[in-house]
Amino acid sequence: MLIVEIPYRDPFAALHAFADAPYCAFLDSAAEGDARARWSYLGADPFQVITSAADGVRVDGRIVPGNPFDVLAQSLAKNAIAANAVPAEPSPVPFRGGAMGYLGYELGRHLERLPAPRPANPAVPELVLGLYDTVLAFDRLERRAFIVSTGRPEHGAAAQDRAMARAAAVRRRLDTAPATAPEPDFSLTGRFVPEQPRAQVEASIARVIEYIRAGDIFQANLTQQMRAALPPGLSDLTLYARLRALSPSPFAAFLRAGPDLSVLSASPERFLSLDPDGRVETRPIKGTRRRSPDPQEDARLAAALLASEKDRAENLMIVDLLRNDLSRVCQVGSVKVPALCALETFASVHHLVSVVEGRLKEGLGPVDLLTACFPGGSITGAPKIRAMEIIHELEPVPRGVYCGSVCWIGFDGAMDSSIVIRTITRAGETLLAQAGGGIVADSDPVDEYEESLVKLSPMLRALSGDPS
Repeated sequence: MLIVEIPYRDPFAALHAFADAPYCAFLDSAAEGDARARWSYLGADPFQVITSAADGVRVDGRIVPGNPFDVLAQSLAKNAIAANAVPAEPSPVPFRGGAMGYLGYELGRHLERLPAPRPANPAVPELVLGLYDTVLAFDRLERRAFIVSTGRPEHGAAAQDRAMARAAAVRRRLDTAPATAPEPDFSLTGRFVPEQPRAQVEASIARVIEYIRAGDIFQANLTQQMRAALPPGLSDLTLYARLRALSPSPFAAFLRAGPDLSVLSASPERFLSLDPDGRVETRPIKGTRRRSPDPQEDARLAAALLASEKDRAENLMIVDLLRNDLSRVCQVGSVKVPALCALETFASVHHLVSVVEGRLKEGLGPVDLLTACFPGGSITGAPKIRAMEIIHELEPVPRGVYCGSVCWIGFDGAMDSSIVIRTITRAGETLLAQAGGGIVADSDPVDEYEESLVKLSPMLRALSGDPS
């Protein structure tokens, strides 16, 4: 493995040299002052691409046997790098090559007995992950940057030769990037249109409340989708630059998942992280209030969220669910909740966020952790399987990338991942944006609909050209 420190530069500016690559993956810690927004990673030329869709799992376009989680685990194992093979200096980089991409919500069908996903238009793969042997890593806290080049899929001396050649090629391409990123261009505009009329969405929320009162579930996360035609000439990079400016987030991402599919995410929510020593963390978000430009009103809204029994109950239910999920793969007694219903403030919203952590059992790895917990409890409900069945009944379109996870999974067994919310998906000439919220017994359909609009606001404004 080769790790080379290079002069630091703005990671978003660096993206401009790579954004047109068919499988460019930029995991973007875009939120200033957030402890989780330290590292950004950029890869553009994976040596292997794994995809999954209704007709099967493919590796580099060829159908292979097995479910997508098994195929991913096999590919990671084949290219694993032992901890003692990583130079101790000069790099503290957490992600040193591996998989980057997304796992879509409907991938859950491979883990549980669930209704068949609804047909999607446009069709979107349920998984796209590239295996990246060479990664640019940017430490925004210490303003350091590195090229990490593993030499995979080669081994031994051939791997060293490949690592050097690949690092040199990335360095040359990086030198073509602008020193600073241009300001977002808001001139080309479009408009998102709801898939369902408001009355229908509110009726579905009311139906969830009926299920709760009947004892079927405690909570379900119900969402709505909006779509738009891609304005001619509007690039993925320009649209992402707008979203990033409007809603800078610790788990933002720009993914090109082939020539006709892109994921532009401003997610504030961590799904699962896994350290090489086995420490696991998840940070579910439940509870939302809008921000106000007036400081006193903004403080009032934050205080109201902290005091809300309804929102705290919603959060607690999902914490219990995630404690149960982690307990399936974590050491007995290791699952803890160091933070419960803590207030976190982002560009457009206040959230209640909890922290659940544990330590993975010996012999298990990141894919075992994913299969125990996917999809995330904060975007399903409790109990999870019944909530997902109700979601399928009431949501008229599949979720696709939304409510899945954007992740990196290292060849050394480490991982970090987001919940895909606050995200625009471009599939061909169609743009999709979704939002929703957790429905509990005392939810009000009108209030829940309004909350979904607050969450949708950055995506809608990014397309409509409203930079305010």
